[in-house]
Amino acid sequence: MTSMTSRDSAQKPRLLESRRVLTLILLAAFAWSLLNLDWTEGFIHSGGISAMGEFASALFSLDLSADTLSAAVSASWTTVAYAVAGLTLALFIGIPLGAIGSGVLTKSPWVRATGAGGSRFSLAFFRSIHELVWAWLFVAAIGLSPMAAVLALAIPYGGILGRIYAELLQDVPEAPLQSLRSTGASEWRVFWYGRLPMALPDMLSYTFYRLECGIRSAAIMSFVGLGGLGHEVRIALDDLAYQQVWTYLLFLIGLVVIVDIWSTMVRRRLSE
Repeated sequence: MTSMTSRDSAQKPRLLESRRVLTLILLAAFAWSLLNLDWTEGFIHSGGISAMGEFASALFSLDLSADTLSAAVSASWTTVAYAVAGLTLALFIGIPLGAIGSGVLTKSPWVRATGAGGSRFSLAFFRSIHELVWAWLFVAAIGLSPMAAVLALAIPYGGILGRIYAELLQDVPEAPLQSLRSTGASEWRVFWYGRLPMALPDMLSYTFYRLECGIRSAAIMSFVGLGGLGHEVRIALDDLAYQQVWTYLLFLIGLVVIVDIWSTMVRRRLSE
């Protein structure tokens, strides 16, 4: 009787996990946000529509001059360098903290709770602050240095990667791991020879996705003066050179597409 009751209670969704409750919360939040907007002013300022038309039409008359293309290539290289360096440091943060935060490295309840709790708190702290805020902080601390952009990406991305890695490691099916445990393998060996290899394809897939996000974030952080595609876009916008803006934006889109194709190739290779 007790087992049936516990089973029934486990099958019933909790209040905050109910679809209806979550839907009502989201609808209420959306309605509240609409009510707090100032609708007395115009939705688009005077001249805004014509400016949008000029910007859209500039797509069909790109600036493909040698100087613009040279600046786009150089800025693209800078953006990719920031993204790759930042993601590399993020991996050094996310992998160990994610493994500890998953709570799968030990059977001791006290060690698991202490390590996982401290790790998840650190990861939450890192990712709670947006990379643009981190960029402003590091620029104020060390100046307009490439290291400011790299650290601004590494810290929040490390928190995001660690959190996702922890979830992926926890979601590995337990049945295949029991065969390793039956041979007397410790949880550490189960992690290395069972849990990590099974979670690795999903971890790599998400890492590539974060690389795409890192390229976009590196371009955005360029607006604070750290160089890159965002910096070139800001200068072109200040000069109302919309043809150049579209050229830089298309280079950014191209970088994201390249990373997506690369990610697809790696996933196919792993699935073979």
